Amino acid sequence: MPSKPCVSTIMRTFPVTLVIMVSIILIASNGVSIPTSSASDEDDKLPEFDKLWNYQHPDKTEAKFRELLPIAEKAGDISYHIQLLTQIARTQGLQQKFDEAHQTLDEAEKMVNDQYPLGKIRYLLERGRVFNSAKSPDKAKPLFIQAWEFGVKHKQDYYAVDAAHMMGIIETPIEALRWNEKALKYAEDPQHKKAKLWLGSLYNNIGWTYFDQKKYDQALELFQKDVKWYQEMKKPYQTRVARWSVAKTLRHQGKTQAALNMQQEILKEIEESKADADGYVFEELGECLYALDKKEAAQNYFAKAYKLLSKDQWLVRDEPERLERLKKLGKVETAEPVQK
Repeated sequence: MPSKPCVSTIMRTFPVTLVIMVSIILIASNGVSIPTSSASDEDDKLPEFDKLWNYQHPDKTEAKFRELLPIAEKAGDISYHIQLLTQIARTQGLQQKFDEAHQTLDEAEKMVNDQYPLGKIRYLLERGRVFNSAKSPDKAKPLFIQAWEFGVKHKQDYYAVDAAHMMGIIETPIEALRWNEKALKYAEDPQHKKAKLWLGSLYNNIGWTYFDQKKYDQALELFQKDVKWYQEMKKPYQTRVARWSVAKTLRHQGKTQAALNMQQEILKEIEESKADADGYVFEELGECLYALDKKEAAQNYFAKAYKLLSKDQWLVRDEPERLERLKKLGKVETAEPVQK
């Protein structure tokens, strides 16, 4: 289970695609309520559209959000209207419809000003995210910095940390660690109660930063904290993601059998809960078995992983070599049809 932008599943390796994905899923689907989408808090009757988010199906989420546009326009709540548009843009970005996302944000920008701080910071964040997803991090960076500074100044704690965590995703490893640690310190401050909701995602991101630097001991410590955090939050899915990260790190530490045992436990949980099959779990099972010289068993899992992950538009775009490796090790072109 990765750490950058993934939409359909959460299991990835470290590349930027990974960290963004896991971050999206961990914080967006962590089961805790993010700040109400009715920015002014003046009209409790307006639908809380943030609760409609399904990050695994951004197309369906976009349709739901668009149904609310007439309500937003009629209500005359400018902040609410801005925020709704920014989230429509986010759904478009997750579908790699970057031009459309920018057009939607252009509509929001016409209404943005300091009078609507929640609308403004969410606009800055989503404009930055679209640029970053479209591989233009240099254009995203000033927007995230502005969002961080604006959020701190206007006590928009949740979104300030969002901005800092995005800086932790797009920056070089040393700067990424600095930003993530800054975000973590801010989120751990008792005064910033809403920012605390980011702790699980931050543990994850910092862990992957260490992982990328091959500092596996430090990465493991962070991932274990992530497991504990989500266990305390009673979030089994997110706990499973964190445990996947622990297992992957164990494999890179050379503790392959322990890693295999944990991945097998995760697979059993998925099957018993009748959740969708996860390509990232299959991939790691394949890697563990391959390292243990159990090539035939590994081949089956690599083939299963390829079948699922080759449908992931982000992996197809950003990590074609990884998919090609799965295809080769799974002998997909010559193997029998993948068993379910």
